[in-house]
Formats: sequence, C-alpha cells, structure tokens
Amino acid sequence: MSDRAALLKGIRVWLVFFVVCLVLSGVTAFPLVHELRWTEEALRSLGAPEHLPGLMEWIERVRDGLDTADADHPFLLYGTDWLAFAHLVIAVAFLGPYRDPVRNVWVVEFGLIACAGVIPLALVCGPVRGIPFWWSVVDMAFGVFGAVPLYVVRKKIKRLEALTEAAVPGVAAAPAQ
Repeated sequence: MSDRAALLKGIRVWLVFFVVCLVLSGVTAFPLVHELRWTEEALRSLGAPEHLPGLMEWIERVRDGLDTADADHPFLLYGTDWLAFAHLVIAVAFLGPYRDPVRNVWVVEFGLIACAGVIPLALVCGPVRGIPFWWSVVDMAFGVFGAVPLYVVRKKIKRLEALTEAAVPGVAAAPAQ
C-alpha cells in the first residue's frame, strides 16, 4: 500500500469514528426523558445513592425536570430535538473530508473550532443555568475528546497534502476516489 493510500485510509477510519460518535451523540438527544429514567434505575441498581450521592441527586433533579417539562410543557423538549438534528447535519458535513480530505480540510478545522468552543460555553452557561461544575467538566470532556480524532485527521491531511504536492509540484491534490 502506498503512503498516500495508507494516509487516506487512516483519515477515513478516523472520520468514520468521529461521525459515528457525533451521530450517536445526536440520536441520544431525542429520547432524553426515557434515558434519564433508565439511567436513574441503572444507578440505583449499582448502589449509586450510597456511593455517589451527588451524582444521584443530580440525575434525580434532571429526570424530575424532564418529566415535568414532558408532562406540562413538552414543547420545551423540541429544543433538544433541534440539538439532535444539528449533530446529524454536522455529521453529514464530514462526508466532504471523507471524499476529498485535502480540499475539505476546512471542515475538520471547523470541527476543531467547535470542539474548542465547548469549553467556554460550558464554563459560562453552566453556572448561569445552575449546572454543577463537575457536570460542566463532563461536558467539556466531549469537546476535548472530540478534538482528538479531528486533530489526528488534520495532521494526516496535511501530510497527504505535502505528499501530493511533492509528487507533482505546483499541482493541487486530485480528489480522492
């Protein structure tokens, strides 16, 4: 396998991993009410009330809030439907780098910027919304962990670009097949 083919394969594997995680993250925003009930039941069966009382109190509070919103104001949950949709739409954007990584490196860079933006959002909006700091740290971890595969992909794309330019000086990379 050539260096170019190996780089392209690595880029695509990392992109598929990232897109699958993004889609899963989005899809799980649809059934929040049920997920919180299942989470609470699972934590109770694992003894969380005794071992992790802070987590259990938070899960109960969030579940109670979602139950109330679902029963009295279900239109509020429409916002999380749009959050889920946004994840799915963003995932589709990564088809560009999958098909032609060099030409569409900007999508990966956009993703890195979005991942970085998670941190100030969590630090500012978390306290405003009464989110415990430790939960904001969990949210910030999504930005950090999301950036890892994108950083790897960007490095590989830059190597692919250099390899292509070295093979044919002055010629932009051809679209990948």
